[in-house]
Amino acid sequence: MTLNIPGHRDLRKILILNPKGGSGKTTLAMNLAGYFASLGRPAALMDFDPQGSSIRWLKKRPPNLPAIYGVAAFEKKMNMTRSFQLRVPSEIRYLVVDTPAAMTTAQLTEFTSGAHAILVPVLPSAIDIHAASRLIADLLLVAKVSRRMGRLGVVANRVRENTLGFRKLMAFLDRLQIPIIGALRDSQNYVHAAEEGSSIHEMHPSRTKKDLASWLPLTSWLEMRLNTPLTDRDVLRPGDGSEQPEQGADIVDLRTHLPRRDAEGTGP
Repeated sequence: MTLNIPGHRDLRKILILNPKGGSGKTTLAMNLAGYFASLGRPAALMDFDPQGSSIRWLKKRPPNLPAIYGVAAFEKKMNMTRSFQLRVPSEIRYLVVDTPAAMTTAQLTEFTSGAHAILVPVLPSAIDIHAASRLIADLLLVAKVSRRMGRLGVVANRVRENTLGFRKLMAFLDRLQIPIIGALRDSQNYVHAAEEGSSIHEMHPSRTKKDLASWLPLTSWLEMRLNTPLTDRDVLRPGDGSEQPEQGADIVDLRTHLPRRDAEGTGP
């Protein structure tokens, strides 16, 4: 086992996953951490991405904004155990995990175990849809993430409505029977927030009115998931020998139904 995130019964873990770079994974992680902080909820941001973008964002954070605890999980320190390095303070209640882009199936299982919510950001392009479909297949079939438990949600990212790419993305996600929990706008406000060390939720409302509106479905879904207690299935690791098949679950191998990687609809 390479991953052991110490926690407590009141800690809520939100996982951001996407194997493809440039999907907006880190942007989503930073703004989720900022969402909890803006509500006065003790939050931590754990950065496994070797680029360390989330940690750099935290270092830019102005002192007048609520503090967010940071864990540079991409660093490997020889003078301490991995478990000690990944610890978070006992007062932290919300942990947002920015995962690395490249993950083995074994790591996928370790990261998802015990997660209250698993978010997959997807861009409206054929290449990104193809990569996301493989990830979702592995989540369902290898990591044994259950559709029935409702922990897995897809976020359409950097969308421009009424474009061919957006329509194709929404049609594909609908076929997966995985909740599309939000469609975040292609907005420069995310760029400005990243540069300032803030989040979309901490900027002036008059400046981010449309962006905040696009977050409402996502945060509503997320709050429901965070208030739903974990079950044995949520913390079970395949290979324990105790997992039970989902009765009546419609799980198909999505890897046999991947979209064609053609040039049509490759972006908005």
